[in-house]
Amino acid sequence: MRLARICTPNGPLTGEYDDGVVYADDDAYVVGEDAALMAPCDPAAIFCTGRNFGAKIEQMGEGDRPDRPDWFIKPPHALHAPEQPIEYPDWVSAFTYAGELAAVVDERCHDLSVDEVDDALRGYTILNDLDAYDQDRRTARKAFDGSAPLGPWIETDVDLDGMAMETVISGEQRQSATTDEMIFSPPEIVSFLSERYTFRPGDVISFGSPANPGLLEPGDTIEITYEDVGTLRNTIVSE
Repeated sequence: MRLARICTPNGPLTGEYDDGVVYADDDAYVVGEDAALMAPCDPAAIFCTGRNFGAKIEQMGEGDRPDRPDWFIKPPHALHAPEQPIEYPDWVSAFTYAGELAAVVDERCHDLSVDEVDDALRGYTILNDLDAYDQDRRTARKAFDGSAPLGPWIETDVDLDGMAMETVISGEQRQSATTDEMIFSPPEIVSFLSERYTFRPGDVISFGSPANPGLLEPGDTIEITYEDVGTLRNTIVSE
């Protein structure tokens, strides 16, 4: 099942997405006519995993493979809706994308075992880890307004084994990988972080980018697809 959040004349609603229609509050809303997609959850924090694909570590010269997950946090104001234009920041000269699978927490939880993770999650969605690459340190690079496009919905029924992904920029494939290439699996990462944080419903945990994150320019359309989850799509515009 696909769970979507939509903006309607009656305010935000959450319902089941099916072929362009969201069914919520005993009514049907056609996306693009009666409603617009919002980010599919309202996180208190967005926990992002770095250095989780060996090919990317080698490509970017990021050192040896980590022996435990490496992570950073984006704040709630980093959230950005699917399909909505992304403004190219005027203080940035190198602006990059990174297509990542992400989990959404369904219940308040802490210190989960790997086997307990699935029961604590609402499902999976897609994150674009936007990066102001010329800035100093991760917070300046990754925690600014709109730096976490998320969506288009939450898929509740997901098979993580060998899930294929691709990132296409203005029709050109830039990233291609599968979840089998991850160093740490999604349940391992969620379990590891849950030792340190108490997750709230709606919190997001992403699992890192494959090789070939790259530069963006105004006019570029970004399409990040994860198999059986969906496609997160946004266009870059001048600020």
